[in-house]
Amino acid sequence: MKEIVDTLYRNRVILRDLEQINLREELNSRKRIDIYLGKNFQNSSVVVVSISKKSRVLQKEVKEIMDLISKLEFNREIQIKRRYIYLKAPICSKADSILKGKKWKFLNL
Repeated sequence: MKEIVDTLYRNRVILRDLEQINLREELNSRKRIDIYLGKNFQNSSVVVVSISKKSRVLQKEVKEIMDLISKLEFNREIQIKRRYIYLKAPICSKADSILKGKKWKFLNL
């Protein structure tokens, strides 16, 4: 989590609080990603998705991640204003265009 906080700080994203979501308990998912939910100083919800793997992030996986985020919004009864993705993996060009089209911001290392 320290790595995520440091990366957010380097990209000038400052959050008031940040908590890691337990995917198995809260969203009934077995995906091997990390999802963090936080609030910024304007009191709007922010989500950070961290993906670390050796193979490419494909279009299918991006759609599954977006479904998980919408399920999280429904379960917590919140509306997420900002979405960030932290990748330690190569990304497919179609997946990249989907994320950019949906206004996701990429966090640089």
